[in-house]
Amino acid sequence: MLCTRLTNARFLTMDPDHPVAHDVGIWQGRIAGLDEAVTSLPAREVIDLRGATVLPGFVDAHVHLAWTGFKQNTPSIAGRTRIDDVLALVAEAVTRTRAPGDWVSIAGYDQRALGRHLTAADLDRVSDGRKIFLLHDSGHGCVVNSAVLDLLPADIPHENGFLAEQAMGAARALRPPHSQEDLAEAIGRAARTCLAEGVTACAEAGIGGTLFGHSPVELGAYQLARDKGLLPLRVQLMVSGDRLRPVSAQETDGIPRALDLGLRTGFGDDRLSVGALKIYTDGGMMARTAALSSPYEGLDHAGQLQDDPRALTDLIVDGHLAGWQLAVHAIGDRAADVALDALDRAQRLRSRPEARHRIEHAGLIRPDQLPRFARLGVSAVVQPNFLRYFGDDYASIMGGERAPWLYRGRAFLDHGIALVGSSDRPVADGSPLRAVQFMVQRASASGQVIGPDEGITVDEALHAYTVAGAHACHWEDSLGSLTPGKRADLVVLGDDPRRVDTSRIGDIEVVETYVDGRPRRPRV
Repeated sequence: MLCTRLTNARFLTMDPDHPVAHDVGIWQGRIAGLDEAVTSLPAREVIDLRGATVLPGFVDAHVHLAWTGFKQNTPSIAGRTRIDDVLALVAEAVTRTRAPGDWVSIAGYDQRALGRHLTAADLDRVSDGRKIFLLHDSGHGCVVNSAVLDLLPADIPHENGFLAEQAMGAARALRPPHSQEDLAEAIGRAARTCLAEGVTACAEAGIGGTLFGHSPVELGAYQLARDKGLLPLRVQLMVSGDRLRPVSAQETDGIPRALDLGLRTGFGDDRLSVGALKIYTDGGMMARTAALSSPYEGLDHAGQLQDDPRALTDLIVDGHLAGWQLAVHAIGDRAADVALDALDRAQRLRSRPEARHRIEHAGLIRPDQLPRFARLGVSAVVQPNFLRYFGDDYASIMGGERAPWLYRGRAFLDHGIALVGSSDRPVADGSPLRAVQFMVQRASASGQVIGPDEGITVDEALHAYTVAGAHACHWEDSLGSLTPGKRADLVVLGDDPRRVDTSRIGDIEVVETYVDGRPRRPRV
C-alpha cells in the first residue's frame, strides 16, 4: 500500500526517461512510481492537486542560512538614500541598547544608494559610546565607528571606518560569538523562508570562517536546529577553508592539511551533511573588491585577492589532497584565473575526476577561460538574481566589452560546463522562479538586457535548479528529479513555467512544498 498518491497534476519530472507524469506514488518518503505503475495501487491518502504543476524541489546550491536569519531580525537601512535618514535609524537602534560599550548591529548597508561610503565620523555623531557595526549587503565589508577602530590593531587597513574582507573579519572577531541557541533560531527562520519559495535542499556556503560565521561551534548549531525540529529541509554544510590546519598524517596519505579527525566531504546523512570546502579567492562586485584583470570602469583599481596567489593555490591544492570537494569563491576574472590554475595543479598532483570541484559565482568569465572550465570539469555555481537586481550597476562598472560576460548561461552550457543555480541568500533575492525568469530573459529589474546571447531556455534554467544542483552537491542519487527510488521532495506551483509568458515566471505561486512526501506549509 502506498502512503500517498498525488494525482490530477502535471508532474515535470526532470527525468528524460519519463519527462511528464499525471500521478506520483509515495512510500516511506520516497517516490514509489509514476502513472500506471501506481494508479491502481491502494493508498492511505489520495491528494487531488487540481491540475497544478509539480516539479522536483528546488536545490539552492549556495546560501547563507544563519546570516539570512539574523538579518531578518536586525534593524535595516535598506532603501534609504539620505545619510541623515540612515543616521537617524542608527540613533534609534542605539536607544534600544542597555549601556555604553554595547554593540549595535545594522543591516542593509550599501554605499551605492547613498552616493558615498559612511564614515566612522558619521557614526560617531549618533553612537553615544556604543560600538557600531554596519554590515555591507555583499558580506564583503562593513562600516564601524571610532569605538571599534580604537580596538583594532594599528595595521588593520580601513578607509575612514570602512573595512573590507579580512579587515572586516578582524572587526567581527572583536564581538562575542553567537550562542548555539541564537544560531539555531536564525537558521530555522531562514530555512522556513527557503521552503516558502520551493527550496527543499540547500548548501550552506561556509561555516567556521572569519567572513560570515561567528561561532567556534557553528556546526553544532545546525545539529541543534535539527534536533529542535527547526530544520525542515535538507542542508549541506560547506566548511571554510581557513579551518584546515597542518597534520602529521601517514606519509602515503599525502594529506598536508586537514580538519580534525580527517573530516571531509560526505560525512552526515540525507538531512544534514558536510559538503565542499569553501575557499575565498576574492571579494564582491557590490563592494568593488572582486578581483579583475583590468580596472573597474571609472575607478583606479581592479579589486583585490583575499591573499597572495601562492597562498591561495596552496590552500586549494591541500584541500584537494585531503579529499575535499572544493567550492572556490571567484567572482572576478583574475580570481577565476587563480582558481583554475590551482585546480589544474591539484588534479595534476593527484587525479580526482570524481571530485566535482565548483567555482562559486563565476561572475565575470572571459571567453578564453571557458575551455579551461570544461577541461577541468568544474561546475559554475551562479546567482542569476544578482543581475536581476544589481545588473544595471554591474554592467556600468564592467563597461561595454565585459558586461556580456557577467554571470553567463549559454556559454557555459555550450562548452559542456555544468550550470548550477543558486541565490547567495541574503545577498540577493532567493526565489528560484525569479532566477529562472532572469536566466531566460537576461533582463534586470529596470528592463535593461545584459548579455542577451547568454539567455537559455526555461527547461535549461529549471535543470540548473534541480538536476544540476543535486549533482553539484553529490545528491543525484536521491534528489533533483521525480524518479522512482528518489526522495519525494517536490514543489507544487500555481502555473507551469514552461507555458506562461516568460515575464510571469517569477510571479508563479508556490502552493505547497513537500519534503519526504509530506507537505510543509510554505509560510514564513
